[in-house]
Amino acid sequence: MVTDELLSIKELSVTLQNKTILSETNLTLNFGEILGLVGPSGCGKTTLLNTIAGFNALNTGELKINSLTTNKANTAVKQDTLTITPYQHIAPEHRNIGMIFQDYALFPHLSVEKNICFGIDKLPKSEQKSRLTELVHLLKLTGLESRFPHQLSGGQQQRVAIARALAPQPKLLLLDEPFSNIDARLRNELMLEMRLLLKQLKMTAIFVTHNKDEVFTFADKIAVMHQGSILQMGSPAKVCQTPNSWQVADFLQLGSWIPVKVVNDQFQSAIGEIPATIVPISATTAVANQKKLQTFQLLLKPQAIEYCQKHNEKSNVKVDHIAITEQGFHYLLSSIESELFFNRLSFYSDILLVLGQQIAIKIKPHKYQVFANI
Repeated sequence: MVTDELLSIKELSVTLQNKTILSETNLTLNFGEILGLVGPSGCGKTTLLNTIAGFNALNTGELKINSLTTNKANTAVKQDTLTITPYQHIAPEHRNIGMIFQDYALFPHLSVEKNICFGIDKLPKSEQKSRLTELVHLLKLTGLESRFPHQLSGGQQQRVAIARALAPQPKLLLLDEPFSNIDARLRNELMLEMRLLLKQLKMTAIFVTHNKDEVFTFADKIAVMHQGSILQMGSPAKVCQTPNSWQVADFLQLGSWIPVKVVNDQFQSAIGEIPATIVPISATTAVANQKKLQTFQLLLKPQAIEYCQKHNEKSNVKVDHIAITEQGFHYLLSSIESELFFNRLSFYSDILLVLGQQIAIKIKPHKYQVFANI
């Protein structure tokens, strides 16, 4: 049976130097999809890439890599599967996976042409030349074939690294923070270029990043990792709209956290009340919610805050920090009341306020998201 899945990982765990880095990790990726792998430092992102590539052995679980054979009509007619388990290791060179490292790892003593052809040097010269010509054209490296890495810009070095990884025609491309060494002005342009290229080649890819904005620009899916496991995976928009845990929401910086508690079927906060009955509480709070005075955390996005300009409104926050951004003035607010106090609420406004000024704000009706106390 032919499946859409190129990669399937089930209950994967990896231990390095007597320390468990990945634990019960599950992931599936379809042919042609681009996945952004994000999470805090040390959560296992690079270890997962290295394990898929074959540089780390599995302790438990299973990893399957599928490949398709198509007919002249470009219809899949056959599927081959590599199955990797703790008892069946397949060497990296037999997995047909390309990898681009953070520092590109170009050979400094080789020209652009020889760097690109390094992994296909056993092919006939005519085939090497054909692939080189195609990749140089696709990656806009024409005229740079005889240059050495130190004679190239950061963006050009990245293109050479991509061309070298694509030359063997891998079924899966792995990228470890591919845009971190690129100047901020060029980063977005290069991301769009690379995405178009991968889509043109129908290439499946996984890339590691710390920057959620890169995921929105580059990826079809996002997977958020925490302490060696994938907490949530889906389209970037869906994950950001409905995070399944406070760890996901907190890492993606989806808003600010303010404490709330349930009193008489209302969630009370330092800046107002909301009906507890209409709040979709995270499943992790189901037990804690039985304790009516339990404190929870409300995820509050800047667009859900309303500035009250009426003079009769009682002030409930003060301005602690002011910055200027493309969205207007950015303020960090702290609550005035001591009960249910918060000290870092992010708020944007076109109105110029003064440092230390006390103002009144309230919570707009929206799809509230409440989680157990962090």
